[in-house]
Amino acid sequence: MDPMADPSLRFPAAGDTEALVDAVRESLPALERWMPWCHAAYSTADAAEFIASRAAARAAGDAFDFFIIGDQGRLLGGCGINAVNRDHRFANLGYWVRASATGRGVAVTAVGLLAGWVFEHTDLARLEIVVAAGNEASRRVAEKAGALREGTLRSRLCLHGSMHDALVYSLIRPPGSGPAGAD
Repeated sequence: MDPMADPSLRFPAAGDTEALVDAVRESLPALERWMPWCHAAYSTADAAEFIASRAAARAAGDAFDFFIIGDQGRLLGGCGINAVNRDHRFANLGYWVRASATGRGVAVTAVGLLAGWVFEHTDLARLEIVVAAGNEASRRVAEKAGALREGTLRSRLCLHGSMHDALVYSLIRPPGSGPAGAD
């Protein structure tokens, strides 16, 4: 059975530090260009700091981060919600998958699972996927996950000190879904 066949999501835990570092280091050539947090010196301390900060961000409703987990508990990547706008009930949805798990539908499945979780557990009505214009792999994930492309925003993303145009995709809460008062 393919270890990537049926990925699941779970919140990061303290014991995930080494697995996160391993996944990031394996994927540096692909991630570093598009992820502002990723750099060649990504360390155990970076991973531990990220993991340690997730419970407080989740409790505050500021971010909801998950690890994408494959069969046998292998960390395949991460996905999450951040930049939560409570007034207008939208947030940013982001994702990444380790190099050895790309091209197998892992990210598409994770986006669907994450959107489902958000619409069930929060009152957010809109999720935006903001993709650097040159990031073809991430663009394909958004489209395969059913996100609607809404347009191009000029100089929307700052990646490693350089401004990049971005494509904006959206996923909208299905009518009648989620917690009371969410529609």
